[in-house]
Amino acid sequence: MTSMTQTLPARPAFFPPLDARTLFTALAAGVAADLTWEIWARVITPMLPGIDVPLEPAGLVQSVLGFENRALGEAIHLLVGFVFYPLGYLFIARPLQRLIVPGLPWWLTSIGFGVGLFIFSLYVMAHLIAGFPPFLGWIPLAYASLVGHILFGLVVGAVTRTRGV
Repeated sequence: MTSMTQTLPARPAFFPPLDARTLFTALAAGVAADLTWEIWARVITPMLPGIDVPLEPAGLVQSVLGFENRALGEAIHLLVGFVFYPLGYLFIARPLQRLIVPGLPWWLTSIGFGVGLFIFSLYVMAHLIAGFPPFLGWIPLAYASLVGHILFGLVVGAVTRTRGV
């Protein structure tokens, strides 16, 4: 007699386990993504047509928090990029994607995450909190920021996928 029971493929967990492997993966993803961001922001962006300055996330941090200490602005930006944004990908963006659009390729989720970071940075932080025009008035630097945030999201997604988290 044959069994009529089918084995369904295992669905990924909605949230990854909050363990050392997940935290190491988030940190590795954050370091790799932030390194990618920094190369894009400080090396490539100033060479683009119509842009002669690098992206300055530490300057945005200073404007939002209202202080002059450049080193502290850089440290806060690195902490956010190394730790908080990758955790946001693992515990907010990816679970939302699995809930709303199950089966969406990881790279589309990662691009969406990068666009979300861009909106958070240049609309919420720069505009609503620091008082700059929305998306910096769509000057060429804003487009460079969009590309940089998408690259960040793609690297976070690629590292977490490669590590199986």
